[in-house]
Amino acid sequence: MDGVLLIDKPAGMTSHDVVAAVRRSLGGVKTGHAGTLDPFATGLLLVLVGRATKAQQVMMELPKRYETVARLGARSSTGDTEGEITHTGLVPPDPPPLPTGEIRQRPPMHSAVKIGGERAYRRARRGESFEMPERIVTVRRFEQIWREPDPPAGEDGPRAGFEIECGSGTYVRSLIADLGDAYCLELRRTAIGPFQVGDASPPPPRGAPWNEPPLIGLERALELARDSDQ
Repeated sequence: MDGVLLIDKPAGMTSHDVVAAVRRSLGGVKTGHAGTLDPFATGLLLVLVGRATKAQQVMMELPKRYETVARLGARSSTGDTEGEITHTGLVPPDPPPLPTGEIRQRPPMHSAVKIGGERAYRRARRGESFEMPERIVTVRRFEQIWREPDPPAGEDGPRAGFEIECGSGTYVRSLIADLGDAYCLELRRTAIGPFQVGDASPPPPRGAPWNEPPLIGLERALELARDSDQ
C-alpha cells in the first residue's frame, strides 16, 4: 500500500491527528504528510502512505492555493481567532496593496517553525520573548475577492475574502497580518499542485478500519506532480 490520500482536514484536528487516524485505520502502515495545516484551518492535506513517505519533499514543494476570510480593523497576537484580539478600528484601504512575487516574510510566533530545536508556538505559549527569522517566500497570486462595506451586526469590524496561490513555506496568517489591522477568521487550503480539495475524503472514523481507501498510487501521484510543474 504505497501512495497518496487526499484528506479534507476539519477544524480542530492537527495534521498529526489526521496522520495518526489514517495510520490506525490502515493497520499501522507507515504514514506521513506533505505540509502542515494549523488546527483552526481546514482543507487539503496530503497523507503519504508506505513508500510515498520518501516522496515527502517532492510533494511539499508543490504550490498551494488558499481561501481565507479576514477580520479588518483588529489585530490578533496569533494571526487568527485563537489569539488575543485588539480592536483598532483602522481598516486597510479597499483594495489593499497585495504583494506578489518573492517577498520577505516573518512567520508567526505561534507557528510550528523550530527555534533553538523547539516549536515556536510552545515557546510563545510560555510567554518567552524571541524573534522569528525572516524567510523569502513566493506569492503567485493574492486577490481580494469580496469585502463587506460595514461590519455585521454585533461584530467589531468588516470582513474580506482573499484567494492566495503561493509556494511552500508561505504563512497566510502573516500575509493577512501584514495588510495592517487584520487577522484570519477562516483559512481553507483548496489545492496542492494538481490535487484538489473537491476530490478529498474526510479523515477515517476513530477506531474504524479503512478497507478500501481512495489511494492515488505512488507512480501516478508523482506523474501528476511532475506534469503540474511544467
